[in-house]
Amino acid sequence: MTEHETGRRPAHDGVRLRLATAADAEAVTRVFLDSRAAAMPYLPRIHSDADTLAWITHVVLPTSTAVWVAEAAGEAGESGEAGESGALLGFAALAGRDELDHLYLRPDALRRGIGSRLLAEVRGAVDGPVHLYVFQRNAAARAFYERHGFRAVAFDDGGRNEENEPDVLYRWTPRR
Repeated sequence: MTEHETGRRPAHDGVRLRLATAADAEAVTRVFLDSRAAAMPYLPRIHSDADTLAWITHVVLPTSTAVWVAEAAGEAGESGEAGESGALLGFAALAGRDELDHLYLRPDALRRGIGSRLLAEVRGAVDGPVHLYVFQRNAAARAFYERHGFRAVAFDDGGRNEENEPDVLYRWTPRR
């Protein structure tokens, strides 16, 4: 099988990207919860960990256009430490044809180029512009997307999300 058929990308700096499977649900959920708690402590906890796992398992993984995970290269390990082989470090989910619905990294996996690589996977899967929403107060995420060429195109009062947190619609358009 080719790299494209397996969804695996070669390890780069000790991190491999691949398409997520149903077996990744618990690790993806842990990344989602830990990342949000560290980066956005102001967000209300609306759902239990069990409900979040059910949502990742039954909605995000099976209904997204594609979900990529970043993992430490090598065989799966026991402890799941960020540098340990097989540990899931982050994920990105594409919804529909052009919406980056999720991009989350473990707090101990930031500033290693992993988010940039996941973002590149999403861009490579989309034929045209990519859009996404970010909470207005999430300054680190906004700076990340702006460094990668995304531009704010609309601001919302929070009425469109269940956290009721004001957000920003960003769009990236490829150069032609």
